[in-house]
Amino acid sequence: MNGMVSPAVQQRDLEAQGAHGKLAARLYTPAGARRDGLLVFFPPGAFLRADLDEVDSFLQLLAQRSGWRVLASSYTLPAEAPFPAAVEDAHAVLKWAARQRARLGWDGSRLVTAGIEAGGNLAAVSALLARDRGGPALAAQLLIMPMLDPGLTSCSMRQVSNADGTEREAEACAAGYRDYLPRAVDRTHPYACPLQSSRMKGLPPALVLSAHDDPLRDEAEQYGAKLAAAGIPVTAKRLGPLPLREPNARCNCVHKDEVLDTIAAFLAGQDTRNEHGA
Repeated sequence: MNGMVSPAVQQRDLEAQGAHGKLAARLYTPAGARRDGLLVFFPPGAFLRADLDEVDSFLQLLAQRSGWRVLASSYTLPAEAPFPAAVEDAHAVLKWAARQRARLGWDGSRLVTAGIEAGGNLAAVSALLARDRGGPALAAQLLIMPMLDPGLTSCSMRQVSNADGTEREAEACAAGYRDYLPRAVDRTHPYACPLQSSRMKGLPPALVLSAHDDPLRDEAEQYGAKLAAAGIPVTAKRLGPLPLREPNARCNCVHKDEVLDTIAAFLAGQDTRNEHGA
């Protein structure tokens, strides 16, 4: 993937500080990048992998389209340590990014947590942790087709079929949760299952993207509704059908102009909120 770097986006591999050690990370800096914003992104992989190359081309496009610096970070996988290791890593990376202003080239003003699928879970949970532990302050959370319900109880998760690839996606989520949450008691912990959280107050504004035929659709939309009911500003959008029979369907989906424009507009909207003190 490194050979596909856009000339408009500088890319640098580095190591971020996790909860208990260094983590592979990659910084994307677009031409003319704004200094007041950094988006920290956690990749998908159903908790069983955290491959930065899988989201490389998307993050290049996102950095270029939005003008924001983007820091992609890996996290501890269950084979090394199950929950809450990945969660602690996600929060540690946010704290590290907030401290490393000179190294990352930003001024510390606006920090956003983001991710796809399992990375979306970590983005949501890292926002909970940042609130509960007194920082770092987050300007927003960006949840793209996130895994938020280890119980796999939603209608969209139950109504899967082999014909359209949704059954395979549901099975991948189940397999990931088995390794990530080997103790049944952890499956209802709000830091593993954000849908179980009873406290939404104090969380940052959210962009929640779901997809029409994605088994993860309902839990994403339920979480967005729960945030909104607590008074959190939420932008929610359901995308069109995913090509779930193809590898990396969710990552391929986010390359679309519609998705990139939605994310860029949401990030730009945080400028307006800040200007008006919202």
